[in-house]
Amino acid sequence: MNGQQNDRVVVARRLLIRGVVQGVGFRWFFVGEARRRGLDGWVRNLIDGRVEALVCGPQGAVVSMLMWALAGPPGARVDEVLVEDSAERPQGFERRGTARLME
Repeated sequence: MNGQQNDRVVVARRLLIRGVVQGVGFRWFFVGEARRRGLDGWVRNLIDGRVEALVCGPQGAVVSMLMWALAGPPGARVDEVLVEDSAERPQGFERRGTARLME
């Protein structure tokens, strides 16, 4: 697919991010990066120390966000990012409070 086709395909991905990702501004940076890319979704801390996020938008922008999540912001250390498809299609992008993982 070329870049223009990637911009027409809308995808949603759920991310579970493990490492030093709480207490380092990860969610704040994540929201800014997602909004800059024009993505919809949300991000929240989990009580087990991970960060969970949902990103939805053009395939190219979602891939770009996933690449950002692999590195994270300054001060974070990302050890693992698990990614799965999602049927959820939120509007806008928000930072949510801490939650238990709902599988």
